[in-house]
Amino acid sequence: MKQIKSVFLSCWLMLLAVHSAAARGPAIADGARDFVAQATIRGKVVDGSEQPLAGATVSVKGTDTRVSTDEQGNFAIAIPTDGATLVISFLGFVTQEYPVQSDPGEEIIVSMQPEEANELDEIVVVGYGSQRKRDITGAVSSVDAKSIQEVPVTQASQALQGRAAGVLVTNTSNKPGGGATVRIRGNRSFSAGNDPLYVIDGIPITGGLQDIPPQDIASMEVLKDASATAIYGSRGANGVVIISTNRGNTGKTVVSYDTWFGFSNAYKQIDMMDGARFAEFKRESRRATGDYDDGDPNADANTPGLFSPVELASIAAGISTNYQDLMLETGNSMNHSLGVRGGSEKTRFNLSFNYMNDQGVISVQDFNRYAMRVNLDHDISDRIRIGASILGNYSVRNGQSLNPYDDTLLENPLGVPYDDNGELIFLPTPDGLRSNPLAELVPGALLNRNKRLRLFSSIYGEVELAEGLSYRLNFGPDLVQNRVGNFQGKFTNARLGGSSAAQGNEDLVFNYTLENIVKYNKVFDEVHALELTGLFGIQHRQYEATNISVRGIPVEEMQYYNFGAAEEILGTGSDFERWDILSYMGRANYVFDDRYLVTLTARIDGSSRFGRNHRYGFFPSVALGWNISNESFMEGNGVFDLLKLRATYGETGNTGIDPYGTQGLLRRTTYAFDETGAFGFRPNQLRNDNLKWETTRQFNFGLDFAVLGGRISGAAEYYQQKTRDLLMQRQLPFTSGYGSVMENVGATQNTGFEFSISTENIRPQREGGFSWSTDLNLATNNEKILELYGGSQDDVGNRWFIGEPIQVYYDFEKIGIWQTHEADAAESYGRVPGEIKIKDQNQDGVINDLDRVILGNNRPSLTGGLTNRFGFRGFDLSVFLYFNHGNMIYSRFHEVHNTLFGRYNNLDVDYWTPNNPTNAYPRPNQNQEKPVYNTSMAYFDGSFLKIRNVNLGYNFPKSWAAKIEAESLRIYVSAQQPLIISSYVNRHQGIDPEGIDFNADSEQLPVDTPPQRTWLFGLNVKF
Repeated sequence: MKQIKSVFLSCWLMLLAVHSAAARGPAIADGARDFVAQATIRGKVVDGSEQPLAGATVSVKGTDTRVSTDEQGNFAIAIPTDGATLVISFLGFVTQEYPVQSDPGEEIIVSMQPEEANELDEIVVVGYGSQRKRDITGAVSSVDAKSIQEVPVTQASQALQGRAAGVLVTNTSNKPGGGATVRIRGNRSFSAGNDPLYVIDGIPITGGLQDIPPQDIASMEVLKDASATAIYGSRGANGVVIISTNRGNTGKTVVSYDTWFGFSNAYKQIDMMDGARFAEFKRESRRATGDYDDGDPNADANTPGLFSPVELASIAAGISTNYQDLMLETGNSMNHSLGVRGGSEKTRFNLSFNYMNDQGVISVQDFNRYAMRVNLDHDISDRIRIGASILGNYSVRNGQSLNPYDDTLLENPLGVPYDDNGELIFLPTPDGLRSNPLAELVPGALLNRNKRLRLFSSIYGEVELAEGLSYRLNFGPDLVQNRVGNFQGKFTNARLGGSSAAQGNEDLVFNYTLENIVKYNKVFDEVHALELTGLFGIQHRQYEATNISVRGIPVEEMQYYNFGAAEEILGTGSDFERWDILSYMGRANYVFDDRYLVTLTARIDGSSRFGRNHRYGFFPSVALGWNISNESFMEGNGVFDLLKLRATYGETGNTGIDPYGTQGLLRRTTYAFDETGAFGFRPNQLRNDNLKWETTRQFNFGLDFAVLGGRISGAAEYYQQKTRDLLMQRQLPFTSGYGSVMENVGATQNTGFEFSISTENIRPQREGGFSWSTDLNLATNNEKILELYGGSQDDVGNRWFIGEPIQVYYDFEKIGIWQTHEADAAESYGRVPGEIKIKDQNQDGVINDLDRVILGNNRPSLTGGLTNRFGFRGFDLSVFLYFNHGNMIYSRFHEVHNTLFGRYNNLDVDYWTPNNPTNAYPRPNQNQEKPVYNTSMAYFDGSFLKIRNVNLGYNFPKSWAAKIEAESLRIYVSAQQPLIISSYVNRHQGIDPEGIDFNADSEQLPVDTPPQRTWLFGLNVKF
């Protein structure tokens, strides 16, 4: 109720401010509209190559008089006889002011400069405002629309990969609609979350960016240090990603249509054993136990349990079934985006429509997204502005939780998938635990469908209360509905001929943000620039969910649409969560003579998730900057266009714990009331009113530079951040009646370097000449735990060690395979030749837990991205490389598919036999479901280099585009992920080192869908 009252109060204040401003009457400039005498000025607007710009807006400054240029760039406009200043604007070019007299004597020519030509004065969006690039004091990385569009992606977060130093973006799934994790300057927290905050058109959102079409994005700014992120307080601890969508512009209405379609294939098939290798593998698993007699010519048939009649028939006929071949197919994808953009001086608009379809390389996996966006800005008067951004999104994702590909890898290659009539055989072999993986692809047999609907809005009103003083109201409602339906038919591996089953999950999330912002801007004596910002805001989130699970669907065509018809209801449930954040913020930006920069920020956040004693957190920051290049002693240096030093310090908080995490909670239980069973409730969670905010303190030192007329520019950063009062569960003695309690019990530290550079290696000497530019970014991050449970003792059970990263690989170290000549030594350790040889770390003659060591960690020591762009006579080529170096991965894929058990198919590895004394992999053994110390075989170097994208395009001459009444026309072809260079892939039969982030005890599936190579063909046209 309090939030609703705040909404109405803020709206009332907004209306009051509008009324006050309107009551003052028209601005002084409006009085100059009626001229005593007029003269007509004629001219032409052209670009840097003297090509006419059609649709440019030419207006008389201080009046409503305006015209648009014709197809030849010509214009004629009336001005007062005593002269005036013309304002010329055009999308993509720097707005110019051009003073003219009433009789210039001849036609004037206005040459427009592209926005890129004024890079140091480029406006960069920061928290609750924007700044010139040269005035920024925090660590901010920008990704423009050009870079976003170079790599066609389905999720907006993927567009950040390799584009910003210190931002690690990892694809988490190769399935259609798969997302990515984003980490800015490493991990800080054990359990409070490490995802950044996303802000879209000024509104912080919860969740990721899966609903935002990348084609709608104008720019993405990444705020990395505490000075830049402290303005978002508790939500900025893990960095902030600010997304600005395309908005309307004054001038000619522009219609754009962008489309691409493409084909994809699995990057590679996994090297599993074929029929002959599998047969020999099974024989060896029996030789290891003395159950196979090589002297018996009929040993294959005479060895009990070795081969079934189906397998013997396949061996005799030389039959081998490659289930990967039968399951994988050529995927296809398409994207259509239509945009309409334009407006007048009073009203600007941008409409966009997007449809995307991605059909995966496995038939039961696909993703469809329908999106529409309306961005509107309107000037009610010179002092009052209103606007809105509205996104409607509907998506359907099939197969998100289905994993049929993994079944193909385990399936016996000696089995027969089809009968003589071409019908599927559900059990290709007598093994009752392995059904035909192709049965999962039968239409309607197996379903996992996620329908998602989202309506997100960003609505604002802004009033200029006085010169330099403004008030802005932001309101951002966000409604998300998810419905997930699952169905498993009788003839699937999940049911194995039993009764069918279905599950349903639905949730509804309503989130809104309301912010009141007051700003004051003033320049004193032409050298003192001051900007003050104050904010009061609230954020509210409410989550509701229901679920049901049933078994025994009478007619399989019902799937998950009629739970009431099921024979048995296995369970039902519901859930509810709500949290609120109340915020106050103040910021001061001061610039002296474009040389000395100061930013001071303070924010107070109150979160309903914390206990009454520490509900509010205070997060200050300070930033200093020195524009050395603007000093008098740097005048005429001829080298530096920009040389700026920056230093920042600040604190941010993390509120990423579950709602009600500090409250004492009850749980339902059963008990005997006399001799009758009854339900009751028992204490389940201890209350903790003293739980504090998890707080990160960060220092950042930066250097920005641009030399040789902007041909070389970049930035270097060093940072150190310490996070204290880590939120995590502290284990309690069972005698307390509780297993754990949420407390502040640790500290971590991250340090690192970041470097980014952009170069114009070759500038074109004339229009259409050869050009070559390069963007490179590199980053290091050293993450370690400083404190646990208030001390310096390791937590071995959770694999947390003082001085090490949060996630390390703590296990036995494999040093080879016990060989025949080492039989006595192997026996002393309880092993035999052919088994894994583990290093005895303490040389005590026993392999036990004391011999586990830290083998490595999942944090790369170096990450980066490299983009080269070339242009020549209408052709453009971009090549984007992305790389990680120095991290270790634990491959659960190898753990599951390299069991050497002799029952399921296996990776085609170099395993040990008496005649092949290798040190690579142990001997197969039918009596072991997996080798002793098997996890020691699953650690690999995770370094990789990917050619992420190669894009070759051609821009048709304007005269050609004009034949279809278009302003511009471009076609292109793009190759995505054509090459992966990795020892894990190239030497160890791995799938894809990216996204493998599992502990040895992870329950996640080892393989979902293989990575793909994709070829796209696209078209960009503007009218």
